[in-house]
Amino acid sequence: MQYKISKIFDKKNKKIIIGVIHFPPLLGYREFPGFEVCLDNAIEDLQAFEKGGVDAVIIENNYDIPHKIKVGPETVAAMTFLGKEIAKNTKLPLGVSVLWNDFEAALAIAKVIGAKFIRVPAFVDRVKTDYGIAEGNAKEVLVFRKKISAENIALFTDIQVKHAKLLKKRPIEESALEAIKLGSDGLIITGKWTGQAPEIEKLEAVRKAVGDFPIFVGSGADKDNLKSLFKYANGAIVSTSLKRGSAKKSEVNVKNWKQRINKFRVKEIVRVSRV
Repeated sequence: MQYKISKIFDKKNKKIIIGVIHFPPLLGYREFPGFEVCLDNAIEDLQAFEKGGVDAVIIENNYDIPHKIKVGPETVAAMTFLGKEIAKNTKLPLGVSVLWNDFEAALAIAKVIGAKFIRVPAFVDRVKTDYGIAEGNAKEVLVFRKKISAENIALFTDIQVKHAKLLKKRPIEESALEAIKLGSDGLIITGKWTGQAPEIEKLEAVRKAVGDFPIFVGSGADKDNLKSLFKYANGAIVSTSLKRGSAKKSEVNVKNWKQRINKFRVKEIVRVSRV
């Protein structure tokens, strides 16, 4: 079966590595360092990902804490500006993730900057987060995507996502099959927290349930566990394990926004993915 990822990634059954460019706290947050710093950091990380050989990059407002289920216009403006500048500096496919679950903002930004895909944390699940309840509504996502003529933008959708409590407990395979039925272009499976890989048993169960439908690992992938994760996944979305330095105990996102991507760590995880 032909899936949208085959139009985004010319991989011919090879595994996909997507690098995440985490923006510093953006406009409206106390620690916002200014657009010059935001852009310089983003371009440095982009270059590290490119030199390391990733297949795509996705931009994300990871350090806008506290997150909002739906972001304000200042976040949309900041991410659109930065995303447009990043797009000018790369030929890699570009994605957009707007935390916590703002698919409208993500799709609108993606449409303007020419991105190929977005990430939707809550697509079919109802989850409780530290920032409120996120109600997955796949129909609304598809309606809005059509409204702005963005049907070419792929939807990579989390199922039973990290950093959240599932309010309607059910087997992960059930969430996976519902997401596919309602329009997902790729499933994302995570561990419970940033830096934690998904359980192999869950990956295996989803793979058995969905056949050859695209599956991405959305957290915790590194050079040491990638082979085992790729027994069932088509790709991985990576960033934290590739940043310079060690984890920070006081940092909710494990590493802080000043820690840049290390191109040698990128090269290593890409090398492992090709074996």
